[in-house]
Amino acid sequence: MTQRQRNWLLVAPAAAWLLVMLVLPLSVVLVFSFGERAPAGGYVPAFTLEQYANLPARLAAFKNTLILAPLGTLAAMLIAYPLAYLLAVRTDPRWKTILLVLVIVPFWTSILIRSYAWLFILGGQGIPALLDAIGIEGVRLIYTPFAVLIGIVYGYLPLMVFPIYVSLDRLDKGLLEASADLGARPLATFLQVTLPLSIPGVATGCMLVFILLMGEFLIPALLGGGKVFFVGNALVDLFLQSRNWAFGSAVAVTLIAIMLLTVTLYMRLIGRLNAQRDDVSIM
Repeated sequence: MTQRQRNWLLVAPAAAWLLVMLVLPLSVVLVFSFGERAPAGGYVPAFTLEQYANLPARLAAFKNTLILAPLGTLAAMLIAYPLAYLLAVRTDPRWKTILLVLVIVPFWTSILIRSYAWLFILGGQGIPALLDAIGIEGVRLIYTPFAVLIGIVYGYLPLMVFPIYVSLDRLDKGLLEASADLGARPLATFLQVTLPLSIPGVATGCMLVFILLMGEFLIPALLGGGKVFFVGNALVDLFLQSRNWAFGSAVAVTLIAIMLLTVTLYMRLIGRLNAQRDDVSIM
C-alpha cells in the first residue's frame, strides 16, 4: 500500500462523516429552497426563485441576527480577554486549575435553566424592582435587545475565554521580560507583544461564538419574548409551525451564505494581521 493510499484510508472515515452529516443535508436544504410549499404544508418539487424573492418578509430576523450576533461576539471578547489574560499571565499556577473550573461551572447547568435565571433577574421582580426601590422608576430590561445581548454574552463567554487563555498561556514569558528590559512600558509591551501573539486565540474564540450565535434560538425566544427574534426563531416557525419548508430552506441557505462570506472576510483580515506581525518581527 502506497503512502497516498494510506492517507486516503485515514481520511476516509472523516470524509464519509462529513458527507453524510453535512454535505447531504445541506444539499437537501438547497434543493428545497427552489421548491414550493404544498397546500397542506411541506414541500412540492419545483424550480422557482419565489422563496428568495420573499426573503424581505423575514428582514427583521436577519437584522436582529446581523446586529446582535456581532455585538455579542465583540462584547464577549472584550470581557473574556482581560479574564483570560489574568488567568494565563497574572495568576499563580497553583490557582489556575481552580479558576478554570469556575469558568467551566456554568456549562454544568443547562442553558435553559441559566436563561430562565436571567429571565427573573431582568424581569419585574429583579433589577427593575431594585431600581424602583432607590427611586429609578420605569426601567424595563426584559424582552429587549439588551436582555438578549446579556443572555448571549453570559451563555457563550466560556467559549471565548478558553481559546484566548490557551493562546496567552503558551506565550513565551521571556518576550515580556525582554520587552521590559528594553525599557518598554507595560502598555507598550501589551500592544506590541502580548496582543499580536494572542490574535490566533482571539480569532478562534470569535469564530466559535459568532457562528453559534448566528443560529441561536433559545436565548432570543426566552429573553426576547417574541419581540426580539433571530433567524433561528424564524426557521423554527417556518419548519415546525407554518410548515413552509421551501421558504424555510431559502432562509437557511441565505443565512449559511452570509456566515460563509463573513467568516471568509474575517479570516482574510486575521491572515493579513498575522502577516504584518511576522513582517514586523523579521525586521
